[in-house]
Amino acid sequence: MDFSQIVLNQSLTFIAWATFVIFLVIAGFFVKLLTDLSTLTQNVNKTSIMLNEELKPTLDELNSTLVSLNMIIKNTDDRMGNIKGAVDRVVGTTKNVTGTLFSGLVKGFGTAWKIFAKK
Repeated sequence: MDFSQIVLNQSLTFIAWATFVIFLVIAGFFVKLLTDLSTLTQNVNKTSIMLNEELKPTLDELNSTLVSLNMIIKNTDDRMGNIKGAVDRVVGTTKNVTGTLFSGLVKGFGTAWKIFAKK
């Protein structure tokens, strides 16, 4: 064999072994990546289960609080409506009484004026 043929065979053998070693290193990192991704997925699953279990009572409590606040606001609104109705009745009555008194006062002054105007 020729010397160049031997060098070529050795070079090809070295390239094949180097490629094999690089392939093994990449495969090792790929397996490590898949293992880490599997662990991450399990942790995310556990976290979501934990959040679901922890948030459910909190959301129920928040819902009951909002229902209570809604009832308080509704009762306050109803009572304010009652107070408004009472104030409207008082103001209406006062307006009628005041109007009657004022018209009576005007009639009284008119009558007094007529009496004094005749003399």
